[in-house]
Amino acid sequence: MLALRAIAERITSLTQHINQLDRHLEPLVATTAPTLVGLLGIGTDIAGQLLVTAGDNPDRLHSEASFAKLCGVAPLPASSGRTDKHRLNRGGERQANRALHTTVVVRLRYCPRTQAYLQRRTTEGLTKRDIIRCLKRYVLREAHTAIMKDLARSA
Repeated sequence: MLALRAIAERITSLTQHINQLDRHLEPLVATTAPTLVGLLGIGTDIAGQLLVTAGDNPDRLHSEASFAKLCGVAPLPASSGRTDKHRLNRGGERQANRALHTTVVVRLRYCPRTQAYLQRRTTEGLTKRDIIRCLKRYVLREAHTAIMKDLARSA
């Protein structure tokens, strides 16, 4: 019981510390990237991760495709024989890919346009995994545009 109590106190202490750091991080991210934070499904944590991935030098992101490769959502052909399929690049930063995945999951739950897209593509024969791959790239396009706009504004 003593060990469980010590672990519970440690968890409570760490949770309070995380909440305190989040309160400091929120205004910093909102000031740096207000357009990015304004997108559906992108909060402080996800925006912060995408900003870290993009880096402080917007010249390094030549295009949306280079940002997609950096985040690990650039499609690679995975065809064999008569099938014409793609898969996501396994390279890139996994945390940025996770952030995009989280955004897609939020949009699938709350965005009617995304839900309609899922319905339409499912009737076309795509699997949910393929649809999420396409949606990640779509979210990345929106995020790249917002990041470039925010970085140009702050420069």
